Amino acid sequence: MSSNMILVVVIAVLVLALLFWLLVGARRTRVEFTPPAEDTPAKRNQALIDAPPATVTAAATVPLADVGVVAPPIPVPVADPVAPSGDADDLTRLKGVGPKLVDQLRALGVTRFSQIAAWTDADIDRIDAQLGRFQGRIRKDDWRTQARYLAAGDTAGYQAKFGNL
Repeated sequence: MSSNMILVVVIAVLVLALLFWLLVGARRTRVEFTPPAEDTPAKRNQALIDAPPATVTAAATVPLADVGVVAPPIPVPVADPVAPSGDADDLTRLKGVGPKLVDQLRALGVTRFSQIAAWTDADIDRIDAQLGRFQGRIRKDDWRTQARYLAAGDTAGYQAKFGNL
């Protein structure tokens, strides 16, 4: 037995080395990166961009005691649809306002900087509630102050406070 002991130890070491090599070799993962083609647009958030804006109804604010009772939706007043005479202003000049937001504002009757500049806090709350996924942008980007500068034609004051147009 003692003469074969060295041979048994050598075989055991070789078996353990072989098992270690097989198991460790199998755990290695190769990652290959293929960059996307130049002509395909990013589609990461396309579903969010194309989705209709979320609406809040009165049923969302019903207390738990009234669960099961369907309440009629509360009508949300829109901005004054009568816009000042003349052509509509380019609302995309406001920081934080893009083409989709301009379409929503026009649907609410907002087409001029002077309208936005005249908003009260209640008007901001009313309009903001109708902007769907753009809620909070009016105060965050300070549209009212931006609109006051642009309605007055004070581009120097605008650029001093908000940067280049």
